[in-house]
Amino acid sequence: MAKPKKRYVCQACGSVSHRWQGQCADCAEWNTLTEDAPATVFSMKHDLSSGGRAVEFVDLDKPGEMPLRQKTGLAEFDRALGGGLVPGSAILMGGDPGIGKSTLLLQAAAKVAREGHSVAYVSGEEASGQVRMRAARLGLSDAPVKLAAATSVRDILTTLGQMETPKFLVIDSIQTMHSDTIEGAPGTVSQVRGCAFELIRYAKENGVALVLVGHVTKDGNIAGPRVLEHMVDVVMSFEGERSHQYRILRALKNRFGAVDEIGVFAMAGDGLEEVENPSMLFLSGRDQPMAGSSVFPAMEGTRPVLVEIQALIVRLQSGATPRRAVVGWDNGRLAMLLAVLESRCGLSFSTAEVYLNVAGGYRLSDPAADLAVAAALVSALADKPLPQRSVWLGEVSLAGEVRPVAHGGVRLREAAKLGFDSGFGPTDAKNGSPELRYAELGQLSNLVDRVMSS
Repeated sequence: MAKPKKRYVCQACGSVSHRWQGQCADCAEWNTLTEDAPATVFSMKHDLSSGGRAVEFVDLDKPGEMPLRQKTGLAEFDRALGGGLVPGSAILMGGDPGIGKSTLLLQAAAKVAREGHSVAYVSGEEASGQVRMRAARLGLSDAPVKLAAATSVRDILTTLGQMETPKFLVIDSIQTMHSDTIEGAPGTVSQVRGCAFELIRYAKENGVALVLVGHVTKDGNIAGPRVLEHMVDVVMSFEGERSHQYRILRALKNRFGAVDEIGVFAMAGDGLEEVENPSMLFLSGRDQPMAGSSVFPAMEGTRPVLVEIQALIVRLQSGATPRRAVVGWDNGRLAMLLAVLESRCGLSFSTAEVYLNVAGGYRLSDPAADLAVAAALVSALADKPLPQRSVWLGEVSLAGEVRPVAHGGVRLREAAKLGFDSGFGPTDAKNGSPELRYAELGQLSNLVDRVMSS
């Protein structure tokens, strides 16, 4: 290891000398040289405290023009984004194969281009002819979208630098991109991180709204390094079952808006159609009430969505092991709710199989659905239908109490708009609609008494 070298710094002018002397050779001051901390070879090569350019700091209240959001023409897409595309933002969109990510982005790119803005669509998975074939099927062939099939980030950035800077840039997908400065095949951790960094830097410097399409693993997570989700401004998930027609665009991270907003689409022959009233997708629409069915007003951001919860109870012979099957809800929460019904309300499910389903393939994570699930279970156990055109909301505690929920008035108003005339929930929920009759349920036992006595 090299021996550390001593250096002496003048306290008057800051000049550096490698030996001590009484007078500074630069400013001619006497007795101003003092010994500095010894500098190693490593620190001399890797010291980043000098040699750079100054960074400009600004105050938060500095007056200036704020960036304006660019509407995509798809209201549901704009809703999930928080109001539209922000110039210079980087958006990462993931979803299962064949769910409709490319279709959605092609429709959004065509609408933005028809508004007179420059749009570039770079496909790394399909040839240009294949993308044009899909555009013709969707009726978007006349949209002035600049289309290219490329996978080299160097070629893409060089071409973008020689043309008009686009307002909207789509990269489909980031796992197919590669950089010749990084070793490894496309899709590796280093390639994905390096390519995303170069594309995001281009978007930030030029004020381009960038969308990166990302592959997902079998667990539903976006493939590649986790740091990719930290690098972008917005992370979106395009969800849905391919056996159902609906698709939900959900924001998992959003630096420019709320993360609990969703956009609802329906897959049709000519592409994705916006769903203005998503509650109609998740309600059966039947006229006659059935046992084991309840309706819950869920909240997705600022939008209430009414979903149907279905329960089925099957009695078994003595000694058989009962099953518990759940689709669209938390399995552990169902076990907890069954335990509360047995312990606090005296109902027995130990000799019966329990099947619970959220209609339409919808997935619930709202704890306010506890009361609706309990109502469906008690109704199925007693084989008695719940009151027709009624909604149920409330969180159930381990003590059997019905706890308050957020946005109770908004949920009830949405239910009244769709023709529901009665609601059941906690005692302090606010009835925001005078057309809807509201019954307060303080304890879960009140629900059991009401269903059993009907």
